[in-house]
Amino acid sequence: MTDKKETYYITTPIYYPSSNLHIGHTYCTVMADAMARFKRLCGYDVHFLTGTDEHGQKIETLAEAKGVTPQAYVDEIVEGIKKLWETMEISYDDFIRTTEPRHVKRVQAIFMKMYENGDIYKGEYEGLYCTPCESFWTESQLVNGCCPDCGRPVTAAKEEAYFFKLSKYADKLLELFETNPSFLQPESRRNEMISFIKQGLDDLCISRSTFDWGIPVPIDEKHVIYVWLDALTNYITALGYPDDPELYNKYWPANVHLVGKEIVRFHSIIWPAMLMSAGLPLPKQVLGHGWLLLGGEKVSKSKAAKGNDVVDPVILIERYGIDALKYFLLREYTFGQDGVFTNEVMLKRMNYDLANDLGNLVSRTVSMIEKYCGGTVPKATTSDDIDEDLKRIAVGAASKVEEQMDKFAFNMALEEIWILVRRANKYIDEKSPWVLAKDESKKAELDTVMHNLAESIRIISILIHPFMHTTSKEIRKQMGLWYADVVWKDAFTFEMMDGEQVKKGNPIFPRLDIEKELEDVLLSIPNLPNPRVPVGKDDSENAEIRRSGEPTQFGFEPKAHWDLGRDLGILDPETAAKVSGARFHFYMGLG
Repeated sequence: MTDKKETYYITTPIYYPSSNLHIGHTYCTVMADAMARFKRLCGYDVHFLTGTDEHGQKIETLAEAKGVTPQAYVDEIVEGIKKLWETMEISYDDFIRTTEPRHVKRVQAIFMKMYENGDIYKGEYEGLYCTPCESFWTESQLVNGCCPDCGRPVTAAKEEAYFFKLSKYADKLLELFETNPSFLQPESRRNEMISFIKQGLDDLCISRSTFDWGIPVPIDEKHVIYVWLDALTNYITALGYPDDPELYNKYWPANVHLVGKEIVRFHSIIWPAMLMSAGLPLPKQVLGHGWLLLGGEKVSKSKAAKGNDVVDPVILIERYGIDALKYFLLREYTFGQDGVFTNEVMLKRMNYDLANDLGNLVSRTVSMIEKYCGGTVPKATTSDDIDEDLKRIAVGAASKVEEQMDKFAFNMALEEIWILVRRANKYIDEKSPWVLAKDESKKAELDTVMHNLAESIRIISILIHPFMHTTSKEIRKQMGLWYADVVWKDAFTFEMMDGEQVKKGNPIFPRLDIEKELEDVLLSIPNLPNPRVPVGKDDSENAEIRRSGEPTQFGFEPKAHWDLGRDLGILDPETAAKVSGARFHFYMGLG
């Protein structure tokens, strides 16, 4: 009889399918996927949930403009989202859609539970409403008279609505934040929410009566349930609560809700209050990640549709592979903080870490084992201080990775792995196997060097598996470990290889010509002219290339301007002067 596995339930936000997803959604989902894979590898029974939030006035309006039903409109977008996650090899266990019958009936049951508890009442809402964001605002919250989120005009709105007594739970929410500091992280987000609560909580509008695209309020079908009660409850309706609670009883409360910082308030104030009203346990933790910016500005779906500054992750995957993109997103930025992106930063990270460090280590090692040992991993029969130092770092890496992953410090977890990668490369230089090979009396030492390198790479292949599972598999294939499952505990042991047959394959990460890549990646974008075609000296617009034609899938307008030197975002002035291309903005939030 086997011991019962400890459970781990992680969620992303459910994304709003008003248009195609951008790189920000990819970032959040890649983090959740890496953590889910890591916990599975460590022996946990993992449940990883993502999905789509498909109701609301904005969807209804967009569908009407397109001449289709709201359901047909979201079906098409959701199909694209699922295809993107398939391309990204996202290992979710469930994909919840708020239009699914399983969700609809359970939201209505939760509404009734809160209503019967005396926490829902009918009233009238009056305020300034932004239809694209589906948000009400006060006059003082507007920016230049417009929506503070998207910058569009707002309209006065007044309608009958049902309200949730959010204000009733202010004291309990403050107690939650003050007695359980880890509930919301990073600390800066927690402090913001405490300040927000202390300013006073208004009751929350949870129904609308001016449009139909939503879940009917069970006690008044002139109303549909509005946004957050519909959306946030997905985390438990997907588990079968309340009518089919097997998964709910197994996995709830969630270990982590992973969200963008702009929706932290809804997940750390509104959602816990709703659960308190329903008498249900609270999630263990809410983590709010930062945005990735370029030019100091968040790029959302609405803003992306007006410019030329959002990258399709599929283009990057096609050029550099899934693992390279995942590695960059997880390695470059500190969780919880905003970060800045340029193409040059991404390509340099791929070159330095993946091609030069990891790829070179595997390639050199396999080549030397083939050359000096006939392709067979030999035994180690000698030892000195250099050997022991490599072993110490190798077997100590896994515990350090675990420590960083427990803090969602993906960049530092990868840094711990790369300490071993760099140490193994240094070990080659210190031991100079090409010199040892020239002296027959050094054959035993040479064999030990080859063995130790093979063992180090075996451990590396385990450590990188949650982040780059395809690369891990390819490394193990080249090292003759194709037959063995990846087992986390094996990363704590050094002496496990003896007699495996290595076989050199294609370079795991070929070295990139950065200048050429900065040019070539532009050619993957529809309707963009060839950036290598020079602009004539007599052309008055010789600092620009205009892109013409139909809008791309991101809704780029025709004749958008591309300032090729400036807009590429190249840090090195000499490189910038040589390259014709355009800058891409990555935004790592939710829009």
